[in-house]
Amino acid sequence: MRAIRVKQLRQGNPSIALETVDDPVISHPQEVIVKVLAVGLDGTDKEILQEKYGVPPQGEDDLTTGHESLGVVAEAGAESGFQAGDLVTAIVRRPCRNQSCVNCRNGHSDFCQTGEFVERGIKGAHGFLSEYYREDGRYLVQVPTDLLEHGVLVEPQSIVEKVWDQVLRVQQRLIWEPKTALVLGSGPLGLLAAITCRLLGLDVYVWSRSPQDSLQAQLVKDCGGVYQTADEDGGLTAYAEGLGKPIDFVLECTGFSPLAFEAMAVLAPNGVLALLGVTPADRKLEISSDMLNQSMVLENKCVIGSVNAARKDFETAIYRLQQMERVYSGWLDRLVTNRMKLEAVPKLDFASIPIKAVVDIVPVEQWRGLVKQTIEVEYSFSV
Repeated sequence: MRAIRVKQLRQGNPSIALETVDDPVISHPQEVIVKVLAVGLDGTDKEILQEKYGVPPQGEDDLTTGHESLGVVAEAGAESGFQAGDLVTAIVRRPCRNQSCVNCRNGHSDFCQTGEFVERGIKGAHGFLSEYYREDGRYLVQVPTDLLEHGVLVEPQSIVEKVWDQVLRVQQRLIWEPKTALVLGSGPLGLLAAITCRLLGLDVYVWSRSPQDSLQAQLVKDCGGVYQTADEDGGLTAYAEGLGKPIDFVLECTGFSPLAFEAMAVLAPNGVLALLGVTPADRKLEISSDMLNQSMVLENKCVIGSVNAARKDFETAIYRLQQMERVYSGWLDRLVTNRMKLEAVPKLDFASIPIKAVVDIVPVEQWRGLVKQTIEVEYSFSV
């Protein structure tokens, strides 16, 4: 089969290649072979493909990339819980083997304490940017067939659902009735955060660098949010003050670290700042630390970081994507701005992608013929 590989990562001279690798074979009755339909690309993939970042499996030099997957079961082990034709996505992070990590031992590898976790397509395990992959059935999530066209977005949406779930848990410390959310950044994650907050009944403001006539701005407006181009108003603080209302919830989705500190200052009393963007550099910043500390303490503000997601978050993401399509029909179609074949990935210029790129391993028009209609999937989650 064909796969996108970052080659020679351990040799110090990595390169990107589309190459032929061995077909996966079931070796345990709990395993499944998945035929990949599509793989989404995000900022992590950009770093891996452009900066040749990533950790190959132990004993190997190459890494198959890609972690946002949608596929159909081609072959299912007798104890996997799946059958051929099931539409699935895969949880990305796997637990560490350290017995002292209470979170990994209890199904919460997204809160791994040791840092020894494995992430498919990123750290220690091959990803999904290939024609097939082998997976333990425990890490697959069945996707309903009515979400066939948008199932590749389950993984990024799970990140938003995870942070909202965590915020609700933290805010059990008080009576919290949020009304206003401020989203920083209008990439795929920022836009998914914005429409999610709208579905949750919040007034949503998005502050980002894209111009007012951009697709990003139009998507925000079309789901009932307000869009502001960054720096047209003198900066984030001036913009937040100009809104004339408390900002209860801020989602930082840019990875530009100075914004995180500025966002702490604009939070309303009892508000929460969720950090979702990863900062890749070693930027330094001078801040008014005393004033910031005073504000955080006296006004009971909270800052949380969130990364990755668990099964519950994937299942909630499925529900939320279905809700998006019902309430804002066609919005998700416009979020995916670039579709390409596997052959185009090695020379992909990420600067040419307005919002979201998806690699179609199988042509879209063939998908429905590969997926069998299943009974309605039962999920367990809270929204």
